[in-house]
Amino acid sequence: MVSAGPASAEPPPSALAPLKVAAYRNLWVAMLVANIGTWMQTVGAQWLLIEQPNASTLVSLVQTASMLPILLLALPAGALADTLDRRRLLIAVQFFVVAVGVALTLLTAAARMPPALLLLLTFAFGVGQALTLPAWAAVIPDLVPRRLLQSASGLGSISVNAARSVGPALAGLLIAWTGVPLVFALNTLAFLFFAFVLIRWRPGKARSVEVPERFTAALRAGGRYVRHSPIVQRLLLRALLFLIPGSALWALLPLVANQELGLGSGGYGVLLAALGVGAVIGGLVLPWVRSRLSPNQFLLIAGVTYGIAMLVVVLVKIEAVVLIALVPAGLAWVTVLSNLNAEMQLFLPGWVRARGLAVYQVVFAGGQAIGALAWGVVADTTSLLLANLIAGLLMVAGAFTVRIWPLPDLRAVEKDPATHWPELDLVDDPDPSIGPVVVILTYTVREEQREHFVSAMEDVRAARQRTGALRWGLYREGETADRYHEVYELASWDEHLRQHGGRLTKADQAAELRALRHVEGEPEVSHLLPAEAGP
Repeated sequence: MVSAGPASAEPPPSALAPLKVAAYRNLWVAMLVANIGTWMQTVGAQWLLIEQPNASTLVSLVQTASMLPILLLALPAGALADTLDRRRLLIAVQFFVVAVGVALTLLTAAARMPPALLLLLTFAFGVGQALTLPAWAAVIPDLVPRRLLQSASGLGSISVNAARSVGPALAGLLIAWTGVPLVFALNTLAFLFFAFVLIRWRPGKARSVEVPERFTAALRAGGRYVRHSPIVQRLLLRALLFLIPGSALWALLPLVANQELGLGSGGYGVLLAALGVGAVIGGLVLPWVRSRLSPNQFLLIAGVTYGIAMLVVVLVKIEAVVLIALVPAGLAWVTVLSNLNAEMQLFLPGWVRARGLAVYQVVFAGGQAIGALAWGVVADTTSLLLANLIAGLLMVAGAFTVRIWPLPDLRAVEKDPATHWPELDLVDDPDPSIGPVVVILTYTVREEQREHFVSAMEDVRAARQRTGALRWGLYREGETADRYHEVYELASWDEHLRQHGGRLTKADQAAELRALRHVEGEPEVSHLLPAEAGP
């Protein structure tokens, strides 16, 4: 059964409450301007290809070229954002995007923009987005209080989707009036403005980078965390089940506008604006929805709504009806993806937040990139009608899988850091780079507590592996009846120090305390270092 969310005595914060925080407000406005420029550039690139042979595939490849860099680079970008100064990283990336925008503008104005070069520069623009998104997402929880994170996530979606309303419509008018080069030029100026605001921003509290992780180690730690976090994996699965069929609407809408409704660039912009209006409404009502429905309930409702809208768009040839259907589709799109993004931000601990959000961006971009290309190929090889029908039916079917793969309720999960282990007491201070390191904890467990202890240690295993353990095992001592040994291996002493100094959360602490309730006395702890590392 899909359960209703628990009632809350405290009213949800306003959807606009985070804008009262000056630093967040300034950066949000700058991101809104950049998002408008991004959508103008996307429409401009798609319209340059609309008359080319194999237009269905080429137009879909614009979205693929934009999203593929996120699929390839988001995790390395997340590792960079967790190890470098995020503000400086964001500034450098925006200047790279500006350089790509200048190239797009000048080459298009000179009529030297073949499809292959256009897709290549679109890919380069996507590289900039791939490097921006994890750092920006990881900055938000540092800008606003935790209770405003859902509202901030909703405002982020409002930014993206208000841009979907304004950007395409503005691009359509400009293309009809002056042509594509001006659209690319305005996109370049938008990112120059974003870079300017970032330069003026002075974070109130510097992020601690006293002992930054090495890049490769940080990359491995991020991947390990996701592999051993069933909750993160479930969030990613729900995103994929929505994104892959949902991407058909965005990828094929230019062709629906041109071939089925007989609209030009301005009409296509109006269709995208209808999607954007619905998405803005979705961002505004998201806190209200979250307070009244469980995540699983509105995943089901939103998925069915979006699927039905997809079917209406392709089956009805009346522009006004299509416009009306696109508004709830946009609302459903933003409520699902904003909620999943907010759940990720709430669940991920600070030390791995950018890397975890980067994996979410990989799924987000990969679902759209692969989905857009697949639906474009299906439309080319069969028909536009059949491709949209299949995608709409898959969306509805995917929505009902919440009964099989529901989302857990994360509101009570404590992800704040917790340092609950005793100080390390070794005969000397090992070099942080030595490894591998083996940690052994010996527990005394009475016979009547064994089953409960072994069961509780499963959550401890997951916590150890999320925070650094390469291998983990729980063993019963053969010579005695009541002694158990927890043994796990880490890549280096530095990894174990990070377990002690920031990676463990209050939820991990609670899991360990549940296991210790079945133990007599305190566990004995031994740290085994490589023999050649001795004094």
